[in-house]
Amino acid sequence: MIENNLDSLINIDEPLITALSNAAALLYHSLERINWCGFYLFDGTKLVLGPFGGKPACTVIEIGKGVCGTAALERKIIRVANVYEFPGHIACDPVSQSEIVLPIVLSDDTLFGVLDIDAPMKDRFSETDERELADVVKILVAKIHAILEKNPVRLV
Repeated sequence: MIENNLDSLINIDEPLITALSNAAALLYHSLERINWCGFYLFDGTKLVLGPFGGKPACTVIEIGKGVCGTAALERKIIRVANVYEFPGHIACDPVSQSEIVLPIVLSDDTLFGVLDIDAPMKDRFSETDERELADVVKILVAKIHAILEKNPVRLV
């Protein structure tokens, strides 16, 4: 359902920042029992805060640090049942207790960034959530490619 809404919401004729902002808003308001949802974008050396929904967040994350930096480095989805048990977890909001981070890797193997979603309870994210959010990222990657083909200027 979210995938269909996202696909129709993102217009490839609009700027990339618009697409990511609307994607973050849609996910933030569609997913139940979460307290933060947004993007960290890769600037070539680190992850920088992009469009999001929720409380103010950490602005820069080093590759390999925390859940986001580790997902970016390893280029794999990381689902954490209890963030306080994740070595090196970065606590932007102490209310967050579980997290899922999905790397956004373009077809040329370029790291674009990560989609980060936090929840105020332990073990919020399931295997089903992971599969559905992986489908969301596939749509995002296709839209990002289409937008960048029209306007190759990056956000960061």
